[in-house]
Amino acid sequence: MIKLILFDIDGTLVLTGGAGLRAMTRAFSEVFGVGNGFERIAMNGRTDRWIIGQMAALHGIDCDEATFRQFRDTYVSHLTTEVHQPGPRKGVMPGVRPLLDMLQARSDAFLALLTGNFEAGARVKLEYFDLWKYFRCGAFGDHAQERNGLLGTALDRVRACGGPHVSPADVVIVGDTPLDVAVAAAGGARSVAVATGTHDIEALRASGADVALQDLSDAPRVLSALGLG
Repeated sequence: MIKLILFDIDGTLVLTGGAGLRAMTRAFSEVFGVGNGFERIAMNGRTDRWIIGQMAALHGIDCDEATFRQFRDTYVSHLTTEVHQPGPRKGVMPGVRPLLDMLQARSDAFLALLTGNFEAGARVKLEYFDLWKYFRCGAFGDHAQERNGLLGTALDRVRACGGPHVSPADVVIVGDTPLDVAVAAAGGARSVAVATGTHDIEALRASGADVALQDLSDAPRVLSALGLG
């Protein structure tokens, strides 16, 4: 049986040193004329579409589909520059690259993404760290307001790109926030939570994660958590 492993990006695979927030702030200022607009929005684990909707509502701005696309494209343009700038905790998370190499070589695992990032933004971030090559497809935050809806989208997109036809019981979601855990719980998948983002291991356990790990560096333990031991 093939396991579908769905990875979150920010705080799970990489940290960009604040590049995403800087790019969003610049884009919001240019498109909507509001500076420092994200100070009151909790962004971790949210979809980019939800974040922009919340920001527009907070500032009383009408954001139709054309304006949303303008924002997304402006944000991605700035992200391509900002991702090259230095920042705190910037880099690939511990154990990620060897784990992806190991999983990619296995016949019983298929790798894909489940992330709140815009698809183009996800590509910019992962290409910068040379990780995009590991993922053939995934579910992204371009159209989803709520993250819980992304599991079904991921299953559909994996099938469409030639991946396995699996049930949620054969899916493992790897993420760093309680919202990642909630996606798995809502859809009947397994969750592996890592404390490499903004939530410590106790908080991740309390959120109901099937397995909570400090990071992904202990390969045998991670493979066991993924059901591949």
